[in-house]
Amino acid sequence: MKRSLLALLVLVGAVLAPTSAEAADGPALRVPEAALDAALVCSGDVGGSAHNPILLIAGTTLTPEVFVWNYGPALTALGRPFCTVALPDNGMADIQVAAEYVVHAIRAVSAASGRDVDIVGHSQGGMVPRWALKYWPDTRARVGDVIGLAPSNHGTVVASAVCRPGCAPAFWQQRTGSAFLTALNSGAETWAGVDYTNVYTVLDEVVAPNLNDHGSSSLHTGQGRISNVGLQDVCPAHVADHLTTGTTDGVAFALVVDALTHDGPADPARLPADACTRLLMPGVDPVFLAVNEARMATVVATQVALYPHVPAEPALAEYAR
Repeated sequence: MKRSLLALLVLVGAVLAPTSAEAADGPALRVPEAALDAALVCSGDVGGSAHNPILLIAGTTLTPEVFVWNYGPALTALGRPFCTVALPDNGMADIQVAAEYVVHAIRAVSAASGRDVDIVGHSQGGMVPRWALKYWPDTRARVGDVIGLAPSNHGTVVASAVCRPGCAPAFWQQRTGSAFLTALNSGAETWAGVDYTNVYTVLDEVVAPNLNDHGSSSLHTGQGRISNVGLQDVCPAHVADHLTTGTTDGVAFALVVDALTHDGPADPARLPADACTRLLMPGVDPVFLAVNEARMATVVATQVALYPHVPAEPALAEYAR
């Protein structure tokens, strides 16, 4: 009887234990594949380009529509194929679920192109790829650059005040010191073979504090090559705030292009001499700027006001505990 029970336990263990391939790939994705596929939209010749495809990820409260009037036309003009991934619920829901969309996007775009994927993300969109890289190890060999524009890598003190009466799950998770961010930043912050550019502004009113390269957006540990760049260190009189850093800012865009077109992360020393005079990035039409910014602000305000609040941070997934 004892031998039979032992044999049964061994058999069950063999069935339930992950294979080496599963362990290398990370946990199974829980989001249905149809939903993951529907969230990914690509433009340009992803499969035939001589350049790495770019994956654009919007910040909390926003959707890929925000890139239609800035990074979309700018990258098209540069001849760079790009894809966007729509995070669920405008990025307001559990970021652990949003990360699965990013994992799927990295795998799909890399497979379609046969090349590394370069990621450009704003706010949460610059931070969530790090969760994907941390817990789904196979993605690390598929990513060349992670370029964060005002990324919430270490959260924000602003969210603590916002969440006192309850708030959206993603706001809870982006509070400074949250369980989510503690898990994300435990151990190495970066991975070998991936280049990290983190662009921040001291005038960031959302991701704060960001007064220097030890603020929320910056990274320092791990084996990835890292560049933490303050816009005011490049251009002392620069006035970019949180939203403009990721949507219209000419200096931020110049740093993005520098990272995309050179080995390693962005280097401010390589920027053109007139970089500080470029208030708007290419692709932004000044005639429609006010209208587009007003639409963006309306989307942000609507999500903040109407998205259902929860009383506490979502529990960490078992794989992250």
